[in-house]
Amino acid sequence: MVELEYPFDSAYIMKKRRSIKKSLLSDGSARIKKKIAVLGGSTTNDIISIAELFLLNNGIEPEFYQSEYGQYWQDAMFPPEELAQFAPDIVFIHTTNRNIANYPQVSDSREDVENLLKSEFEKFAQMWKSIDERFKCPIIQNNFEMPLFRLMGNKDSSDYRGRERFITRLNEKFYEYAESTQNFYINDINYISASFGLKAWSNPLYWNMYKYALCFDAIPEFSYNLSNIIKSVFGKNKKAIALDLDNTLWGGVVGDDGVEHIQIGQETGVAQSYYEFQTYLKEQSKLGVMLTVCSKNDEENAIAGLNHPEGVLKPQDFIVIKANWENKDRNIAQTASEINILPESFVFVDDNPAERAIVKAQLPGVAVPEISSVEEYIQVLDRAGYFEITSFSDDDLKRNEMYKANAQRASQQASFENYSDYLLSLDMNATIDDFIPMYIQRITQLTNKSNQFNVTTKRYTTSEMEEVFASDDYIRLYGKLTDKFGDNGVVSVVIGKKSQNELHIDLWIMSCRVLKREMEFAMLDTLVSKCIESGIKKVVGYYYPTAKNKMVKNLYGTFGFIKMSEDEDGNSVWSMNVEDYRPKCTVIKVHKNNI
Repeated sequence: MVELEYPFDSAYIMKKRRSIKKSLLSDGSARIKKKIAVLGGSTTNDIISIAELFLLNNGIEPEFYQSEYGQYWQDAMFPPEELAQFAPDIVFIHTTNRNIANYPQVSDSREDVENLLKSEFEKFAQMWKSIDERFKCPIIQNNFEMPLFRLMGNKDSSDYRGRERFITRLNEKFYEYAESTQNFYINDINYISASFGLKAWSNPLYWNMYKYALCFDAIPEFSYNLSNIIKSVFGKNKKAIALDLDNTLWGGVVGDDGVEHIQIGQETGVAQSYYEFQTYLKEQSKLGVMLTVCSKNDEENAIAGLNHPEGVLKPQDFIVIKANWENKDRNIAQTASEINILPESFVFVDDNPAERAIVKAQLPGVAVPEISSVEEYIQVLDRAGYFEITSFSDDDLKRNEMYKANAQRASQQASFENYSDYLLSLDMNATIDDFIPMYIQRITQLTNKSNQFNVTTKRYTTSEMEEVFASDDYIRLYGKLTDKFGDNGVVSVVIGKKSQNELHIDLWIMSCRVLKREMEFAMLDTLVSKCIESGIKKVVGYYYPTAKNKMVKNLYGTFGFIKMSEDEDGNSVWSMNVEDYRPKCTVIKVHKNNI
């Protein structure tokens, strides 16, 4: 919904929240349902109602539990029955500097301040531990905004007794905890409040009158930032950027002005702004964001512009370059098909409002930020949170290389008349085995990102996945695929729960970048072998349809399973006798891990 896209009108959202919610709930979108417990150190009603809008807009239908005012610590340490029964999928702790119990006094010694800092941190650490032990779910914790006043003036930031320094040090302890703890995330209100304006954010009127720790006008900014973390945890991030060229990556029109006259580099303020934007995009690509070109241009001119000596981005930085005179929505759809992701995984960046309007209309799932002057490009993309990071694996670092290799594979495929010969030419090798600790983060990440090849659409937190890993009740497999073009990383996960002599498939997922390469057959062959070792006689599979996973509707049928039942919603149950199975993969060499 355009009203909820950054940059948004906060006052409008606060005023029209009910009608916006009604419109969202009636738009027919498929959404995942999640339970969110909000434990507040101040009033949270409006924060929840606005966060709900942003989550609905990101494909998540939330149900909230809300603690009584100021009861965050009590609810965390001694959960009431209502919270225990609620069984949250995520817990958000909304505390601010108003909830710091004790600040240093000017008469305190260094030892006094150290003890005070330790005491304040331990109060929170105990609470986080209690939540983790009881609910085994992700935790989001606010850091602390800077104080509204500085008793010591500028020295407040450097003196060991200063409030500003105390908050800074307490924040640092929170960050160290987040760095060392899986499933724990910081909602950075220190940054958001500074960006909004600390004086307005911390206006005492709202605390004294309503026990709000931030002003009403800042609530949408706050809730938006929070929702970005939640949607990232549950795999709702974007994956790729489709970039226009002329007046988007550089100033001017390369076909008209010539390469020597486009604006990029250090010579003028405008040229430097384009240089900085390209630098920002280059850094995003290092984090695994896929860059593509979608430009109305002759390809020769596009490549020449990208090879400008002052430019940061070069042709090799892009997974796909579409520089032609086709409609841009078609080019984006074709690019998505070529690299095996959904069009809705894209952010389209173009300075031309007419082109933006066409893509919005034709590809409604694509994010299309409103940009105007080049000086705003970075801020709009950055604050929109399209690529919010909550987990980061080695595969993320290598994603661009993996998808480039996919393009090479597609190019080679065109030279083969027989598809089986093409697959054999790839010289594919798979490592398929039980989970190992080093891959737990990537396995968890894959369960929260894979939508098309996902028969049950079940999602796991890291804690839940670790419980599965530690249990003898499951057969678990991860699959890692390499070929002559490179390493695809961990691309498939299967989890089955044992029940006497049956195995019930809880999860079967595969990354779309290895579709149609028999990896699913290699996984099945290994799964059946594991079943035989465990005395399993029958494998039972389940398919739960969504708007995105139609491609696996008949997956079990292709495996040779028999459909046992199907209800009116399309949910189906399949079974296969292990003794009747014959291996199916003919083009992949399968190995166990060597760790």
